[in-house]
Amino acid sequence: MSFPEFFGVAPVIVMHDPLAGFLGAAEDGRLEYRYADAVRLAGHSCPTVASAFLMTRAALAALYGAALPVRGEIRVDLAEAQDAGVAGVIASIATLITGATAETGFKGLAGKFDRRGKLFFGQALQRGSLRFTRLDTGESAEAAADLARVPADPRIDDLLPICLRGQATTAQQQTFRNLWQERVRRLLLEHADDPQVIRVFR
Repeated sequence: MSFPEFFGVAPVIVMHDPLAGFLGAAEDGRLEYRYADAVRLAGHSCPTVASAFLMTRAALAALYGAALPVRGEIRVDLAEAQDAGVAGVIASIATLITGATAETGFKGLAGKFDRRGKLFFGQALQRGSLRFTRLDTGESAEAAADLARVPADPRIDDLLPICLRGQATTAQQQTFRNLWQERVRRLLLEHADDPQVIRVFR
């Protein structure tokens, strides 16, 4: 399997998952989530997947500081309805990292480690598109991404339609792919900590 090189140097999100520790899946329950994990889940790499990864990272950092966020003990709220736009993609990335699910997640063991009832759509948020809430303290942080500040190469507008129609040459297809992933690279490597792009509200 070959990913673009920048996947390997993109930010990493480290979580503590008590269930993983309890069952011996990861030493001390420490799990590392990389951008490649999000791509494997979504099946593609795009600004939406990248921004969902970065919004989750930024909000968790705001809530936990230097401590490891606790997977399975975080509620996630989305402003959009479940079937609106890219809400499903964003939610899936948030679920990957936080463990929060609606009704389809792990039911727990003896009343512990239940992952259900922690993901909600169509919620009233103040300023962000995503809200993360610590279930132990009740503290929350909202996150939003301003992708307009990292614009796509204008050539994509011409290349995308002909690639979709199967009319692009091999060279045009490769140019399109390179330009598409270049925007993702810029998001992950140049704007991961840019508060004008990845915005967090407390």
